[in-house]
Amino acid sequence: MNPYCKSVENKYMKKVLLFSLAVIAIFGILNTKTVAKFLPSVEEQKTSVQTVDWSAVEIDRVEVYKSKRLLQVLDDDKVIKTYKMRLGFAPTGHKTTEGDGKTPEGQYVLDWRNPNSQFYKSLHISYPNADDLAQAKTRGVSAGGDVMIHGSAKNLGGSAGQPLYGYMPKADWTWGCVAVSNQDMDELWRNVKDGTKIEIFP
Repeated sequence: MNPYCKSVENKYMKKVLLFSLAVIAIFGILNTKTVAKFLPSVEEQKTSVQTVDWSAVEIDRVEVYKSKRLLQVLDDDKVIKTYKMRLGFAPTGHKTTEGDGKTPEGQYVLDWRNPNSQFYKSLHISYPNADDLAQAKTRGVSAGGDVMIHGSAKNLGGSAGQPLYGYMPKADWTWGCVAVSNQDMDELWRNVKDGTKIEIFP
């Protein structure tokens, strides 16, 4: 082989190798971050044990505090139980656009439910409302939708009595929904009726 051609080939191969190593490194970092996001929460980041006589209360309001990562259920303005939760992957600010990773803020209604959710079970939040639709229309974009309160695992040992029943990722991970553990989702499912008001605070 011509020495010049061999030299060019070697330089080319070195560039390919360096590029390949760079790609592998980048994907390794991204995968590490992705995996870390879904590691289980430590116990103090999960819902604490709270004794509630559910037969004596009727939940008429749900409140979500995004900055505190808390969801509360209330009866006649009295907090009955507080749950830990996770949000969309870009949680700061009100949801305005499909795919923005934000969780809505404001007053909505839990208007229907899905027993066969992709994430165990889910309660639908009535986003977008008229104002949400109007602001999106003026910008020529979709406001998005299908915002839910849902569980965190399905078909992975997430049923009652199985290892992931109480599992909740340590970081925000949804596309804008409010995620709780499957165990907490079952409790919300039983005690929060369709038509219940929900207010989501920053």
